[in-house]
Amino acid sequence: MVDSTQSPPGAARRSTRELSKAAVSGWLGTAMEFMDFQLYSLAAAIVFNKIFFPDVSPAIGLIAAMATYGVGYVARLIGAVYFGRMGDRIGRKKVLFLTITIMGASTTLIGVLPPYQTIGIAAPILLVVLRLIQGFGAGAEIAGATVMLVEYAPVKRRGLVSSLVSLGTNSGTLAASGLWAVLLAVLSEEQVVAWGWRLPFLLSFVLLLFGVWMRSNLRESPVFEERTEAAGEDDAPSNAIEAGFKQRKGRSFLIALGLRFGQAGNSGLVQTFLVGYVASTLLIERSVPTNAVVYGSILGFATVPLVGMLGDRVGRRPTYLALSLLTAVLAVPMMATIASGNVIALTIAMILGLNIGVLGLFSVESVTMAELFGSRNRFTQLAVAKEIGGTLATAVGPVMAAGLTAWTQHWWPIAAMLIAYSLITFVATWLAPETRGRDLVRLEDAL
Repeated sequence: MVDSTQSPPGAARRSTRELSKAAVSGWLGTAMEFMDFQLYSLAAAIVFNKIFFPDVSPAIGLIAAMATYGVGYVARLIGAVYFGRMGDRIGRKKVLFLTITIMGASTTLIGVLPPYQTIGIAAPILLVVLRLIQGFGAGAEIAGATVMLVEYAPVKRRGLVSSLVSLGTNSGTLAASGLWAVLLAVLSEEQVVAWGWRLPFLLSFVLLLFGVWMRSNLRESPVFEERTEAAGEDDAPSNAIEAGFKQRKGRSFLIALGLRFGQAGNSGLVQTFLVGYVASTLLIERSVPTNAVVYGSILGFATVPLVGMLGDRVGRRPTYLALSLLTAVLAVPMMATIASGNVIALTIAMILGLNIGVLGLFSVESVTMAELFGSRNRFTQLAVAKEIGGTLATAVGPVMAAGLTAWTQHWWPIAAMLIAYSLITFVATWLAPETRGRDLVRLEDAL
């Protein structure tokens, strides 16, 4: 058993001010990532078919616009491998500076793209290129921010400090949704299509400047410095994933996939699929489930740090086990309540599902996955595990749920999928070691 009261090597070299800077930097980068992607997804759903694909039918234009949204997820996995390996070799700070610059610059450039009417087919091609670049940078952003915060944080407060990364998801999503809500409320449809759609992308440049300034003044992770002092700068392997599997047969990586799979799967169902299901199948005004997600995200600003503190106090495994089991137990009553059509009950059910099965798990996931890996390849394995687990769960889940609910004409497949996702995470947690207080400078994985 690891002594959770001892300070990590190198921790004494970091002041409270430096920890605060690292925390703000991690929160800001994750907020930018989710804001960029949400800005794009909303634009793709609302106006991009008219601006970049006007010569096809509205339905085909929407499909094409959403396809450009999807290509970003392919680039994310490539970015996770590329920047993860770089972060394990040359340092966390340098890579985080690059990722936030790449994300912010590509998002801003989308706002100055000429429309199809001006440059023809080059317009959607450039849109896809910028989307790929945006995804390439985002693939390692949340993993890098997580690694940096976990390695900066005092042992007793790792869960709380690293939970700020999870708060960035709320901040970014709410900021992007708020920008578009104001835009659609103030401008006419013609103004939005003509020039208004550019404003959210151009305004993100201000956030980019602040983020670049923050990260240029951030010191390197104390754990990375301690590792390189002890083992040499070139100790990190050229292929961190392969090295991790050879080292311990990849058990920590597989456990991390299971931890990520449940949270990401629940997110795809609660935050994405249920909004459309409530509106199209239950025939309830779309604003009801949308508002429920917004209210749940706001409540998440309290849930996420509370879960982080709970993980620090009682351990990662008990917290993970409780949240995943509670989500599985509540799945059937939650879906029955939603299907009842009562607006107040539906809203409460979605808020609970979001905070327990998505945001709560995300909070404890941040620190647990980072602690599972050794300092030799922590950045790479964390980034790849997050992207593979997240993409598989969020890509397949909503599509499968749509097919099963259409076939059965009932809500039970959604509940069954929530139970299955949560039990996958429960089993992965059961097989995982307790990582609270683990010495993060150690080169080998926890399993």
